[in-house]
Amino acid sequence: MTKEVRVRYAPSPTGYLHIGGARTALFNYLYAKHHNGKFIVRIEDTDIERNVEGGEASQLDNLKWLGIEYDESIDIGGPYAPYRQMERLDIYKEHAEKLLEQGVAYKCFCSSEKLEASREEQKARGVAAPTYDGTCRHLSAEEVAAKEAAGEPYTIRMRVPANVTYEFEDLVRGQVTFESKDIGDWVIVKANGIPTYNYAVVLDDHFMEISHVFRGEEHLSNTPKQMMIFDAFGWKYPRFGHMTLIINENRKKLSKRDESIIQFVTQYKDLGYLPEAMFNFFALLGWSPEGEEEIFSKEEFIKIFDEKRLSKSPSMFDKQKLTWMNNQYIKKLSLEEVVALSLPHLQKAGLIPEELTAEQRAWATDLIALYHDQMSFGAEIVELSSLFFNDHIEYDEEAKEVLAGEQVPEVMAAFKAQLEELEEFTPDTVKAAIKAVQKATGHKGKNLFMPIRVVTTGETHGPELPNAICLIGKEKTIDRVGKFAQ
Repeated sequence: MTKEVRVRYAPSPTGYLHIGGARTALFNYLYAKHHNGKFIVRIEDTDIERNVEGGEASQLDNLKWLGIEYDESIDIGGPYAPYRQMERLDIYKEHAEKLLEQGVAYKCFCSSEKLEASREEQKARGVAAPTYDGTCRHLSAEEVAAKEAAGEPYTIRMRVPANVTYEFEDLVRGQVTFESKDIGDWVIVKANGIPTYNYAVVLDDHFMEISHVFRGEEHLSNTPKQMMIFDAFGWKYPRFGHMTLIINENRKKLSKRDESIIQFVTQYKDLGYLPEAMFNFFALLGWSPEGEEEIFSKEEFIKIFDEKRLSKSPSMFDKQKLTWMNNQYIKKLSLEEVVALSLPHLQKAGLIPEELTAEQRAWATDLIALYHDQMSFGAEIVELSSLFFNDHIEYDEEAKEVLAGEQVPEVMAAFKAQLEELEEFTPDTVKAAIKAVQKATGHKGKNLFMPIRVVTTGETHGPELPNAICLIGKEKTIDRVGKFAQ
């Protein structure tokens, strides 16, 4: 490639960084870095009624958290500033005037009521995709001047050329073709003077020298409109690549209203997912490496990324795969890092004080260590460790079956006696006490360990038993055993 690769992610601050947006940003980032190019984040904030407070910050902050570093944007600047569309209105206005002068755009004075009536009339005739009926397309200069003098509001529409085929080689989908007859004259500048997306994006891409555009396939139908603007100014198109949909486990398009899947990156961050794991997971959501390996570092992804391996089929958001992948990354953390990840969730749940003594911190560290290899995300520690905070144990059917064993009363009586004699309460002394019960009663294996586990923890499966009992504490353990024996 002779020309520098320059790609962009251009979110609207009408919402927070979403799964789909994160994937789009990531693939653009990987493509740029693989080719030693630049990754730009541009804010498309012209939909002013729908912009939400914190939307812009969410986009930038969460990209940084994921490790998707950009080279130019609103916060770090760059040679093509400004990077916020509402600060580029003069550019759009100047070029809209040029399009009007060329006659490839015109002023439209149709009211919203007139446009809605036209749409309904077309639908009644069976038109599946109604288009503008061209009422103002042929107004004379005198008619336009008279309407302006009368103060009639107007939009500016693109005059779609007749009998033109718009064709391009999509980097993901291959050859794509659109016919101009299927596209009605469309608005490039709204009545309030603010440009529409399909107009502004072209000027931004051109003046920021964007070489490649990777985006979701919902933008595919926008491409011919954008090509019209490039053609009108005699500008070269960027290379387009439209990534396939993300679908849920029911093979339905992922919707922001889909409550079966957590939708926003900040939610994963708040739950204690790791950014490296999220980066890894998103990179495999519609792209596949050669071979069977699925765990890669960011540097490895940059090295192996190949746009030819972008999927042509919808990508399923597999929640189980994400939790598995995050668990793989958590396993590699030091205990200190896992404590930092999960302790705040115990504190937020009110299970552990905000201000910890040295003894309380040591206890919490030992508790978290029990679940280090099992934990899939930081907040999961609350559910995993619930047995240590429950004052009342409810036995499930599996536990009740264990406790129905005829040897259980004998085992638990012997265990209570051993516990009461312990001067030191450590995993080693608890382990020795269980062995003493085995020697005294002759019961071993499941007949020995399962009743002790169920009575002390309330669970049939769990962490290393002596460690768990030690963390429960001598007094609480004896109390649980005593209540069972009553």
